Amino acid sequence: MRDSPRVSAESRKRVTAAASKLGYRPNLMARNLAARRTMTVGVLLNDLHNPWFAEVTDGIQSVADRNGYQLILASGQRSVHFESRALDTFLASRVDGVIVAGCRLPAARLQAVAAEVAVVSVGRAFSKVDFGSVTTDDAEGARLAVEHLYALGHRQIAHIDGGKGAGAAPRRTGYLRTMRRLGLADDAHVTAGDFTEEAGAHAAERLLRGVMPTAIFTANDLSAVGAIDAVERGGLVVPDDVAVVGYDNTSLAALNHIGLTTIDQPNREMGEAAARMLIDAINDRGELTDVVMSPSLVVRRTSSPKPDT
Repeated sequence: MRDSPRVSAESRKRVTAAASKLGYRPNLMARNLAARRTMTVGVLLNDLHNPWFAEVTDGIQSVADRNGYQLILASGQRSVHFESRALDTFLASRVDGVIVAGCRLPAARLQAVAAEVAVVSVGRAFSKVDFGSVTTDDAEGARLAVEHLYALGHRQIAHIDGGKGAGAAPRRTGYLRTMRRLGLADDAHVTAGDFTEEAGAHAAERLLRGVMPTAIFTANDLSAVGAIDAVERGGLVVPDDVAVVGYDNTSLAALNHIGLTTIDQPNREMGEAAARMLIDAINDRGELTDVVMSPSLVVRRTSSPKPDT
C-alpha cells in the first residue's frame, strides 16, 4: 500500500484487488503520525468576506499541492478571540506549520505558537520574533496613492484608515508622511475606518457631513467600494466630484462597473512565497525570514483630474 519496491508485482496486484473489494482505505493520519508528520498546514484567514484572502489562499494552495500538503482553513472573523481559538485547533490537530493572513493577534500569541510549529505571517510584519512574514511595503503604497491624486490636481485628500487591520498603520503613516512632504499637512485628514465596505461607507458619510474632500484614499478595496456607494448616495459623482483610490487590487477592483484605481499587492505571489518559506522551514531546507514585496499603482476610472485644474 506504500508502494514499497520490495513487494512483487503479483503480490501488489492481489493486495490491491482485495483492498478494492473490501473498500479499504489506508489510514493516512496513523501513517503520518508514525512518521511524526501530518502533511497538513493550518491557514488562518482574518476575514472570508474580503477577496484579498481568497487570492492569497490560491497562492498558498498551489504550493501546498505541489509539495503534497493539505490545508486546514479557519476564519478569524476579524476577531482576536476567534483567531486564537483557531490556532488552538490547529495545534490540537498537529499541523506541521501555520500561515496567518491579516492576523490581528498580538505578537506574543503568535510567538507562543511558533515555539511549537513553524509560522509565517502574510500581510503583517512583526519585529523581534521567531517566525517569518511576507508583506508589501504599505507606506510606499500609500505614497503612490497620494502622489497620484496630487498629480491630478487634488489637494484636499482624505484617508479612510483600516483601524486595527493588518497593514493599516503603515498605510496611515505613509499617507501622513506624503501629505507633509507635499506641503499638505494642514489638509491631511484621517477618518476612522476598517477593512470592510460598511466601515468605508460610514466613514464617507461622516466626510459628507463636513467639508467633503476632492479625493479619498482608503485602506483597502472593500472600504473604497463602501465609500463610493455612500458618496454617490449623497448626490455626488465618482470621480467627477470625488476621486477614490483603494488598496489591494483585488478582483473586485477590476470589475468593469467598479473600475477602482488602487494599489496593487501581488496577492497570489504573496501566498506562494509564504507557503514556500513555511514548507522549506518544516523540511529544514530554509529559514523563516521577512520578505517585503513592492506595490504598484493601477489606474482605473475612479480617479481623474480635479474639475477646476
